[in-house]
Amino acid sequence: MKRIILHYIFVISLVALVISCSGFSKYPPDVADALKNARDNRAELEKVIKHFETSGDSLMLEAAYYLISNMEGHSYAVIAYFDTSGNEVEINVNAYPDFKSMLAYLDTVESERGEIEYEKKEVFDDLENIKADFLINQIEYAFKAWRELPWAKTVTFENFKEYILPYRGSNEPLEPWREYFFEKYHGIDTIMTDPYDLIEAAKIINKDVRSYFRFNERYYLHPTDQGLSEMVESGLGRCEDMTNLAIYAMRANGLAVTSDYTPYWANTGNNHAWNAIADAEGNVVPFMGAEADPGDYKLHNKAAKVYRKMFGKQKDNLIFQKRKQEKVPRWLAGKSYIDVTSDYVDVCDVTVNFEKEMPDSVDIAYLCVFNSGKWQPIHWGKIEDNFTVFADMGVDVMYLPALYLNQEIVPYGPPVLLDGNCAITEFRKSSENIDANLAHTTLRTLEVSTDGVRKTKIKEDEQYELFYWDSGWQSLGKSRATNSGLEFDDVPAGCLYWMVADESDEEERIFTLHKGRQV
Repeated sequence: MKRIILHYIFVISLVALVISCSGFSKYPPDVADALKNARDNRAELEKVIKHFETSGDSLMLEAAYYLISNMEGHSYAVIAYFDTSGNEVEINVNAYPDFKSMLAYLDTVESERGEIEYEKKEVFDDLENIKADFLINQIEYAFKAWRELPWAKTVTFENFKEYILPYRGSNEPLEPWREYFFEKYHGIDTIMTDPYDLIEAAKIINKDVRSYFRFNERYYLHPTDQGLSEMVESGLGRCEDMTNLAIYAMRANGLAVTSDYTPYWANTGNNHAWNAIADAEGNVVPFMGAEADPGDYKLHNKAAKVYRKMFGKQKDNLIFQKRKQEKVPRWLAGKSYIDVTSDYVDVCDVTVNFEKEMPDSVDIAYLCVFNSGKWQPIHWGKIEDNFTVFADMGVDVMYLPALYLNQEIVPYGPPVLLDGNCAITEFRKSSENIDANLAHTTLRTLEVSTDGVRKTKIKEDEQYELFYWDSGWQSLGKSRATNSGLEFDDVPAGCLYWMVADESDEEERIFTLHKGRQV
């Protein structure tokens, strides 16, 4: 009997050793990978898993698995300003009465310390820093809202996981916002016309958010996303903060809300983010947290691309593709977004035939829009036989094909205009020269929570420089405006043009010339 028992113990030990050496885990593979990458924080995440295993709630356990397995890449990022010497530049947005005075201060700083750029100062990855108590609380309150509130009963579990369960909106500091907003809006079903109407619930909550929070231009220069406590204290923010606050208030109350965004507007400067809510029929309705309700919101400017923030990893994204180049442009390096352009604007595919020989090290090309004086990448495509197809591009937009070389966007073809009939027109320098009389330019303006553009007359006695595009901006020199406009002689025909006032912020828009008229 003793020999049998010893043999049994030996077999069990051998099996345990084989399991251990083979890398077997009791967790799903993607969860096991996340736990491994969590390093010293693994114990916190395993506390979460054990908590929901013990509770016996299989859906809550699945939700915990979902968050943990998709947590990589989500973080709190502290963004700071640095001068050309790498020294940090402190900017307190609340120390200035308005945006104009802040820009004047920055101009003074840049005259002394060189150009100022913002970059990540610190990054706190959720996987390595999130605490068990925080995550357990988030999951339990998400389910409480989903299971108890009448309008939330129409939300599927898949939409719940993606649009209610996630505990953050962007890269803001983590704070326990669910209980705060669940209690704040407790009982609104008693004042609703239809307590099962989630759009009505969203409107009631958004109306209240508008009462204590609003957009302020100064927060363009507050690049670190605000957390709940800072937003409640300041009552002010940029569009990212507005969308996050709406996400908190509505997810805490069982509403399937996320944020859609365009990385770069196609007809003005800057970018924009706004909210979107999934209704009972599965349609996604845009709105703007703290500004405009579902059904009342439309984009103020022209979008070439619109993307949606997701929590789960999206394996079709560029970052997951096998490619020759490791580095990709910042906006397109995300793991958790999907393309929803066709939900907002008419789209067409753009096929580019690259005439120049392609470098051996490159197999990804980019399509760019002109934004704040620069060509910015808005979409990508695989290069095959010197062709690239860029899918679902917004129409009536001027694009520029480009490559990403040495972490810089490099033009790789003429600008192309995609019209509403999906026709593509190239703009190239012709052998013909024309005389141009120019009467207008454009200026940046504020369109509620984002930037816009407005047409304005040339200012008499002000000096302007005219450029045309030929593998880069080529200057045609400067001219001083008179009361009859600006005269430029011997301008190459058929090009794309850009006219910049002296000492401007380079927000002026590009244009073409059609029968002498600026377009």
